[in-house]
Amino acid sequence: MLERHWVRRALLVWAVIATVYLIQRWPQIHWLVLNDTDDNMRLMQVRGLLGGQGWYDLRQYRLDPPAGIDIHWSRLVDLPIAGLFLLFRPFTGPALAERLACGIAPLLPLGVVLVALAATVRRLVAPQAWALAILFLFGCSATLPMFMPMRIDHHGWQLAFLSLTVAGLADPRKGRGGALVGISSALSLTIGLELLPYCAMAGGLVALRWVWDRAEARRLAVYGATLAGGSALGFVAFASDANYAMRCDALTPVWLSVTVAGGAALFALSRLPLDSRLARLAAGAAVGAVIAGGFAALFPQCLSRPEGVSDELAELWLNNVREAKPIYKHPLRIAVPIAVVPALGLLGACLACWRARRNPEQLAGWAAIALFTAFAGAMLLWQIRAGPAAQLLAIAGEVALAWLILTWFVGRRSTAIKVAGGVLALVLLLAGLFSATLIQRLRLDPPDRRTLVVNRASARCMSISALAELNRIPAATLFTHVDLGPRLIVGTHHNGITGPYHRNEQPILDVHHAFQGSADAFRRIARRHGATYLLVCPNLAETTLYRARAPGGFYAQLAKGQVPAWLEPVPLSKRAPFKLWRIRYADGPAPAAPAR
Repeated sequence: MLERHWVRRALLVWAVIATVYLIQRWPQIHWLVLNDTDDNMRLMQVRGLLGGQGWYDLRQYRLDPPAGIDIHWSRLVDLPIAGLFLLFRPFTGPALAERLACGIAPLLPLGVVLVALAATVRRLVAPQAWALAILFLFGCSATLPMFMPMRIDHHGWQLAFLSLTVAGLADPRKGRGGALVGISSALSLTIGLELLPYCAMAGGLVALRWVWDRAEARRLAVYGATLAGGSALGFVAFASDANYAMRCDALTPVWLSVTVAGGAALFALSRLPLDSRLARLAAGAAVGAVIAGGFAALFPQCLSRPEGVSDELAELWLNNVREAKPIYKHPLRIAVPIAVVPALGLLGACLACWRARRNPEQLAGWAAIALFTAFAGAMLLWQIRAGPAAQLLAIAGEVALAWLILTWFVGRRSTAIKVAGGVLALVLLLAGLFSATLIQRLRLDPPDRRTLVVNRASARCMSISALAELNRIPAATLFTHVDLGPRLIVGTHHNGITGPYHRNEQPILDVHHAFQGSADAFRRIARRHGATYLLVCPNLAETTLYRARAPGGFYAQLAKGQVPAWLEPVPLSKRAPFKLWRIRYADGPAPAAPAR
């Protein structure tokens, strides 16, 4: 029954899952709960687009007005959110339409993932096994949250394109498979460079298949053409005005030149009459060396970290971002559930490679998945943000392992052995699905009291109901924490100073210097940014850095109740998690930023 109409059935499963999540998460949708700073900034980007801001203008003018701050994204992910808003607005009004758009938009790439996973598993494991892939997805504690209602940032779409890349690598039809890998890589890079290493890995795997088998020339040719053409179209259609600069953190002319030149070179390679593997390997290595050497010669600034930030900003801020730390620097309650799935997936993929050693087509697909899974696991040792991709890539291997266990035991004559096989498969399933829950139940490495206090403060200060109280004062520029800036402009009519976006080095440094320096230094910096109020969220995670690094600094003084005379308290309700002061300047009020 599962073999026929699998696309229709997978989409039906997606519809059921989406409906359940929308019902389950309705309180978060109703209260516009956007927990991540990037989700808030994405909503502001969509609001700007719908409010008449230019298609190629991605500056956020309500942070550090009037000039605003530079956001290095593209408009591609804005489109489904804006489209859903325009669809619902005539029937629900703008406020509910916005909430519905934020709730539904993240579920759209989930549908793509389910179909792509099903296609991959059907081709490599068994036509009936695709349902297991969907089941194992629910054990991906790092991947699944990227598709939850209100998670409107771009990571869900990039993961969806990664799943299409894997489906393309496993596709026996060479032209279609090459097109899937090339187009999905181009779309992922158009959104952002987070999955650039995976896109490069996919290109390398396509090239290696051609090196091993001359018959893979069509896959290589179509991949090269679609990568070059798709990247060029993506750049023309979606690159912001700021992304025409020679920067290293987005699809700018720097990386566009690499994808176009690389795609064209791979297309040319596929046309060469090279009959031996050694000749193809030498030609491929020569092309790779030329592109890598040209990149190093033309863009030496991109050989270090792509953000291009100063050592001071890296030390003060970027190096402290939790998702940028390796997995072994995180608590076991976080690290273990993330690592279990890639470990099982790699084991399954390796076993599948061995079993497919006499089937060249299947072996090529499984070798690609095994290498991809191993690569993603290694990426976890660099940054834990690789967790969602690592778990997603491991699902096919997990299914192969479970299917191997099930079919072997089911084929035995003894009922006891069959039952044992079912139990073993169930244990494997539970290891993936419930490792996070099990760790929580066993209270393995539980969060300490300080962490709980910080988490509670963050939740309270980010709530719409708490922020709404700030709207009782006239619109102004509020000097506040870096991580609070995006949520402030979503939930209030006020402007902020900046958000956690690396291109805006000076405003971020100014906030850290202001809170960690002297009181007089704070007032000078606040005036330079036109701030008329100071807003702090006691115990927000960011504030722990201020106090740890500058025990005698301005924020530490405020925390001890040592408030300068030029800060005038603004009364808030007892429920309010904030502290708010009006800033009085010696030479009169700070100049107001022009409204937009």
